[in-house]
Amino acid sequence: MGHSIATRTGDDGTTSLLYGGRVPKDHPQIEAVGACDELNAALGGAKAAGTDPATRLELEAIQQNLVALMGELACAEADVARHAASRFVRIGDADLARLDATVAALEAAALPFGGWATPGANLRAAAFDLARVAARRAERRLVALPAAGRIVRPLLLRYLNRLSDLLWLRAREAEGPPGGVAPRKPIAGPAPARSRKSRGRAV
Repeated sequence: MGHSIATRTGDDGTTSLLYGGRVPKDHPQIEAVGACDELNAALGGAKAAGTDPATRLELEAIQQNLVALMGELACAEADVARHAASRFVRIGDADLARLDATVAALEAAALPFGGWATPGANLRAAAFDLARVAARRAERRLVALPAAGRIVRPLLLRYLNRLSDLLWLRAREAEGPPGGVAPRKPIAGPAPARSRKSRGRAV
């Protein structure tokens, strides 16, 4: 009989870390890993919502980076150096640079949108917005880790922060031409004061 996905080792509410050791499933590290896993699944939803081939490849590369991120987060603080010295792939400066370049290219395209973003103009835009908020949740979970005794590389926080920027832009791109949905007018009435950078989302 082959191996089963149902190992039953987590029936007591604990799970294993990379290199050994077990922690409760609501441990801050596992919350962070789980948030990245949810983000990965949300990116899969955006990918399946009818993205063009180039954007699909972009999302698949990001998903691979998230798998690497989850592996890095799944080791105890005492094993961080061991993981860094291993052959495991880790997110690097080049990965962040690719996100920065894509953000710059999308902003240079002068997306047809102004005002507060209300998700749901179409399925593809909504999928990107769901992925965006999942990226923000993952970022918050990583921010909380140092207080729990797990140091996080600053590059990882920058990567998730930039990823949410990219996903916000992809959602706005999906709302307007050539996506087939006319850009919506800004919502009437006063809006919370925000910098130009925020564009109706967390910074």
